[in-house]
Amino acid sequence: MKNTTGKKIWIVKNTYKKTQAIVSALEALCLEAGFVFDEENPEIIISVGGDGTLLAALHYYETQLETVRFIGVHTGHLGFYADFQEHELEQVVEAIQNEKPDEAFKYQLLKVQIHFTDGRIKTHLALNESVIKRASKTLVADVKISDFLFEKFRGDGLSVSTPTGSTAYNKSIGGAVMHPRVHAFQVTEVASLNNLVYRTLGAPMIIAEKDTVTIELENADDYLLTVDQLEYFYDQIASVTYSLDGGVISFVNGDHTGFWHRVKNSFIGEVK
Repeated sequence: MKNTTGKKIWIVKNTYKKTQAIVSALEALCLEAGFVFDEENPEIIISVGGDGTLLAALHYYETQLETVRFIGVHTGHLGFYADFQEHELEQVVEAIQNEKPDEAFKYQLLKVQIHFTDGRIKTHLALNESVIKRASKTLVADVKISDFLFEKFRGDGLSVSTPTGSTAYNKSIGGAVMHPRVHAFQVTEVASLNNLVYRTLGAPMIIAEKDTVTIELENADDYLLTVDQLEYFYDQIASVTYSLDGGVISFVNGDHTGFWHRVKNSFIGEVK
């Protein structure tokens, strides 16, 4: 293994005992390679765990995404954001040694803007999806695509996902699986009410990159907004606007596993 000095890295891990042993071995290899451990201003974040660990790392460093690249080591089966298994630690180090920032894989992030009734605006970023629902009652909302009032939704909630997040919660509620090269995002209904009185489209919608989706809400104090694995309980929300201009997350171009291979490995397995 060649020696590389000066590369600033940090390792983000889950809390499982098995992961700690993997991280100890990885740290030794990184020190041997001459990497510098820098939690505040890393160039490379190594995520060791599952996709949830990677999402946690993203949100921790979301203000530094223009300068940080990520690489994932999955401690179970192959995840959607991890290219390496726990027995491939030397390959992880080699990928970091040989990485070129301008060749990084980039995935678009969803921008989530919350508009409050007092005029405040709060912004979140999502790699997978964001869901809006109410804690105990039916969600009633006007759904606008850009400035066009499309429908009045009634149901449990609405999910808005990125292409990379299309295989997560979105898929479980009947949304389409989208390749990350498709520059668009998706709105999927969560248990909508459709009868002679109430009517929604009743199907997932693929929204063009240039458009926004705004969900205008009734005045209530029990809204739950999820952003990836994070939950926020807000009141006095007037609307939530979603767009695909939240920037990008960059991954080290190592032994990258193709998207459809990931989908097959995760949901189908070997064809017999």
